[in-house]
Amino acid sequence: MSQVDRYKPYKGAAAGWGALIAVTRNWLGSENALKNIRAMLKTNQNGGFDCPGCAWGESPENGMVKFCENGAKAVNWEATGRLVDPAFFNKYSVSALAEQSDYWLEYQGRLTHPMRYEAATDRYVETTWDEAFATIARHLNALESPDQAEFYTSGRASNEAAFLYQLFVRAYGTNNFPDCSNMCHEASAVSMIESLGVGKGTVVFDDLEHADAIFVIGQNPGTNHPRMLEPLREAVKRGAQVICINPLKERGLERFQHPQHPIEMLMNGSEPTNTAYFRPALGGDMAVMRGMVKFLLQWEREAQVSGGEPVFDHAFIAEHTSGMGAYLGEVDATSWEHIEQQSGMSLADIELAARMYARAKRVIMCWAMGLTQHTHSVPTLQEVINLMLLRGNVGRPGAGLSPVRGHSNVQGDRTMGINELAPTELLDALEKRFSFKPPREHGHNTVMAIGAMEQGRSKVFIALGGNFAQATPDTPRTHAALRKCDLTVHIATKLNRSHLVTGREALILPCLGRTDIDMQAEGPQGVTVEDTFSMIHISHGQLKPKSKHLLSEPAIIAGIAAATLGKHPIDWNWAIGDYGRIRNMIADTIPGFEDFNRRLLHPGGFHMPNDAARRIWKTASGKAQFAPSVLPEHLISEGVRNLAVKPHLILQTMRSHDQYNTTLYGLDDRYRGVYGMRDVVFANEQDIRRLGFEPGQKVDLVALWDDERERRVSGFTLIAYDIPAGQAAAYYPETNPLVPLESYGDRTFTPTSKFVAIRLEQAKASNLISTSAA
Repeated sequence: MSQVDRYKPYKGAAAGWGALIAVTRNWLGSENALKNIRAMLKTNQNGGFDCPGCAWGESPENGMVKFCENGAKAVNWEATGRLVDPAFFNKYSVSALAEQSDYWLEYQGRLTHPMRYEAATDRYVETTWDEAFATIARHLNALESPDQAEFYTSGRASNEAAFLYQLFVRAYGTNNFPDCSNMCHEASAVSMIESLGVGKGTVVFDDLEHADAIFVIGQNPGTNHPRMLEPLREAVKRGAQVICINPLKERGLERFQHPQHPIEMLMNGSEPTNTAYFRPALGGDMAVMRGMVKFLLQWEREAQVSGGEPVFDHAFIAEHTSGMGAYLGEVDATSWEHIEQQSGMSLADIELAARMYARAKRVIMCWAMGLTQHTHSVPTLQEVINLMLLRGNVGRPGAGLSPVRGHSNVQGDRTMGINELAPTELLDALEKRFSFKPPREHGHNTVMAIGAMEQGRSKVFIALGGNFAQATPDTPRTHAALRKCDLTVHIATKLNRSHLVTGREALILPCLGRTDIDMQAEGPQGVTVEDTFSMIHISHGQLKPKSKHLLSEPAIIAGIAAATLGKHPIDWNWAIGDYGRIRNMIADTIPGFEDFNRRLLHPGGFHMPNDAARRIWKTASGKAQFAPSVLPEHLISEGVRNLAVKPHLILQTMRSHDQYNTTLYGLDDRYRGVYGMRDVVFANEQDIRRLGFEPGQKVDLVALWDDERERRVSGFTLIAYDIPAGQAAAYYPETNPLVPLESYGDRTFTPTSKFVAIRLEQAKASNLISTSAA
């Protein structure tokens, strides 16, 4: 494809023919096509396996096909026929592999053997499992303190693996649990726990069918949670309002063509997925919510004077909430000018959004990382909660709060105890059940872990899945920090960049994937996951493992634990013989999992109880808590504001459509019209020309931050795009080098990846490609 053809605005609806073509191409390219048909048809089915992609929940209705385009990509990507074996590593040095793209690395296929890095030859060489476990134990037991080790977790780890992992790590003696939650929905948990007493969404799938209005804020479900598009479209068809608040116009939030509706496909028809679309400034969502509340308060006072129907749910507020007076005082103190300036929206649009909210009896608020990756994300989300509490939209059918999680078990991992600051109740339960004293100190989150490795305070890094080196901020610093370690260990299904950023010693430990049959001493095993609606599902792999040398994640964890701790506090090898034994331990220690194994026999699994959904408030006041927060005076940090060079643009990092987290299924972004390239930056055409550039020109992006480090990515193509003035957008992980390690959310340590101040500089080679407005 020539450069002239690499950007063509997409005119179709989300899903539909485009999705079918993409799924077919991905399926045929897996080099395991016949077996993968069966695997895809068992995705999200009773007796099958849970999709290894996103955490979106399932409709209770049965259907032959219960996967989306990106779910099919995830299955085919994992179930590929290509193999990365010892001969592959003999062919390529680590330095040679490091020259390849992230896409090329993962495309090579499934890892087949445990591998050990040999510094003298700069190659990975085959090792045995016993040797690998002994190496890890030797390093861990030689540390001066358990706190010198970091134990990372990806959101794809099962509940069984996560529980064993946290049990091992706490028995070893640390709470150092950097994990992917730290980089995405941490603000959701902090804000909801403070305000409601729970850190999870309060809605279930059925609530979507009864809501009068659904707000989708800072979220792109067409790429990140495609199965969400059907309930949004159905909500519009039955007359509900679907209000989208997002700076970019995303195709999935505009129109949806259902691939399983033959007539619609034949007629090339589609249905809308929204009734209103508002486009705020990056970071301006709190101001939008504050403006909506200010309108509600104005109408409430007018109703009091006129004797009209109240806007607020006074009965709910009186019985179930605390702190409304102080909060409304803060609303009164916020000027309309401040709201309009910071929101990036007109007051007329904010008023319209408020009226749509006020007219609906039952409202669901959904959000994702567009709200959580900012400095002020916690007060932003508490503003969303405040808005919902004013009309009693928490704890009743068809209404509630829904932080839409990313990876398929990121929520379950946190439930299982993957938490650097675990609840006291969990630690007490572990101590009682397993007769050891778990550490009580605050452990390291992701940002803290990078800092500890950078400073030489942490010497061992073990990753249960994921691609830590690429998923994290300030990429060159993160790579340098990992290289300071004495040992780095990666439990993985496929090769990725992190495996090439080695400590002095390094191991790659290949594991079974979600699609693989997991055979243990007592027979084939299933693992469980928790979706975004707190439904617990069991998952059974369907395909023969690619290599006899693969172990399951629980088996690898048990091997490390047994080599390090012996039989303390459990017989690890006995535990993995039958995963029902692990689930019994979970039932003994994690609330809501009582009688775990029996409840899994129910088709579709079971729902974890949610106190806030039942209007039980486990907060400091015993009630749902209004949170009064000052609307930030500035969104750009003081150090950046004081720089001589003013920010040119505010950048958000994001996924392409052929991507899930750092996994790249291809180099296209169909819905945004980009083909065969990733080093692109989307910007408003007027901004491009105002800054002295032309669409199609190659530029460098330089982050503005108040230290002496240069943060630069080079050779990005400027694409004139329908994006609000002053904003820019580009893909991660390519732009993660621009995100300063010190730029994170207040009280969350979540990198501010949706708000990066940058300037543009002309690239050394300024080649133009043909582009046109989206």
